[in-house]
Amino acid sequence: MSMLAKLTFKSVQRVVKADPVVVRRNKLMAAIEEQGRVLDAALAGQSYTVAVTRAKKDENGARVKVAAEKAVRAWFFTQDAGWYVQCKYGVRVLTLSDKGNAVWVKEQKDIKAVLEALYAAAAAGELDAALTGLRGKAKAK
Repeated sequence: MSMLAKLTFKSVQRVVKADPVVVRRNKLMAAIEEQGRVLDAALAGQSYTVAVTRAKKDENGARVKVAAEKAVRAWFFTQDAGWYVQCKYGVRVLTLSDKGNAVWVKEQKDIKAVLEALYAAAAAGELDAALTGLRGKAKAK
């Protein structure tokens, strides 16, 4: 008797339940929330880090998982006597409007309002076109 004869086979098509647009939107919203925590840490004079697990080799040469801290890069920076805020998806900067890819504010404390506006825009789906545009650029390369 064949080994395959003992198995039960069925035809199936995998159904993806999550809409890719919604997945990208949720990922962006989570990143904007994280930037709020980065801003709170920056206003307190601290750096914001997250716990990650990395694989390293121990003294015997075996790969083991080790907990480490990873600094989260801020989307905001100071320039031109003010602060610029760029919305990013991964490492790519989103083009927010035809006028530019960053929002300028006078003081660092004003960044919170910009992040809240970006979050509301992402939740409403206003940034979906910019996210879809990034996918097209990545495939063109």
